[in-house]
Amino acid sequence: MEISKPSSRKAQWRKISLPYLYLLPAFLIMGIITFYPLIYQIIISFTNFDTKHLLLGLKSPELEFIGLKNYIDIFTAALPVENFNFFRVLEFNFWWALSNVMLHVPAGVLIATLLNTEGLWMKRIYRAVYILPVVVPPLVVATVWTNIFDERYGAMNQLLANISTYFGNTGPIFIRWFEDVKPPIPGFLPGAPLTLAYYAMMIANFWLGWPFMSVVATGALQSIPRDLYEAASIDGATGGQQFWNITVPLLRPAMIPAAVYGFTLSFNLFNFVFFMTGGGPARSTELLVTFAYNLVRNLRWYGVAAAFAVIIFGVAMIVFLITNRITRATQNYSEA
Repeated sequence: MEISKPSSRKAQWRKISLPYLYLLPAFLIMGIITFYPLIYQIIISFTNFDTKHLLLGLKSPELEFIGLKNYIDIFTAALPVENFNFFRVLEFNFWWALSNVMLHVPAGVLIATLLNTEGLWMKRIYRAVYILPVVVPPLVVATVWTNIFDERYGAMNQLLANISTYFGNTGPIFIRWFEDVKPPIPGFLPGAPLTLAYYAMMIANFWLGWPFMSVVATGALQSIPRDLYEAASIDGATGGQQFWNITVPLLRPAMIPAAVYGFTLSFNLFNFVFFMTGGGPARSTELLVTFAYNLVRNLRWYGVAAAFAVIIFGVAMIVFLITNRITRATQNYSEA
């Protein structure tokens, strides 16, 4: 008995430590490529780190600890940057992400439902076509749509000119989508007026974003038993009643996490916004991530940019916790 106890303890210890041993390589890699840069970034956010400190880093004799100055300058718009106001950028960033989700999710569900109709010809071809925007890099999408909204030769202005001929207009239309700073709907978002560039970005990102929601909705629709619709039909339920009382409730567990993911993706959609508008005109379409990048690329203010990135992380974490609390997107079915 005395010999068996140590052996059983050893076996139990091995059983407990084995999963951590398997996870150790992943922890080491994450520590090098993720946790170390994050900690380093937090440290330099409290300093005046700029180009002259790159060689020696934290060991630079000229590096100064300035406390919360970078954070205070950001929140109080004290940075010597033209047309910058943190809360205006934050408001636009929230509205940009929210408005995209409000369009992508209903459109994705509607199209997936239509393509799930029994007897529809070439259903697989349609599904293959609408998945194409998902696999196209955002840089390519931004470049193509920037050309579409070109002031003189863009397809969008030409389309509007052709439509206007039915209303008696015979001349060309030159809408300055990315240069006009006057909002077409005054007072719609008072803290962050929406210029034409925002609407151009919305049209382009709608083309890019709804297919993903359709893919998620299609997978969820395939799991809904047909017996529910047959029973509803026998009870006299119309197509609309079946959609709102069967399809929508059973799609909710799949679409809510997809909507949260879409919000997070749109909130930090750097490539698309940066290459389409560059944050212009007059920083009216600037996101938090694009402004942080510009602080490094144009001004080389690494300390300020690090503080800005920490703020972005905090904002994103708060948004995730709130949305996760409200929607219970990551809750297990057994916990519901």
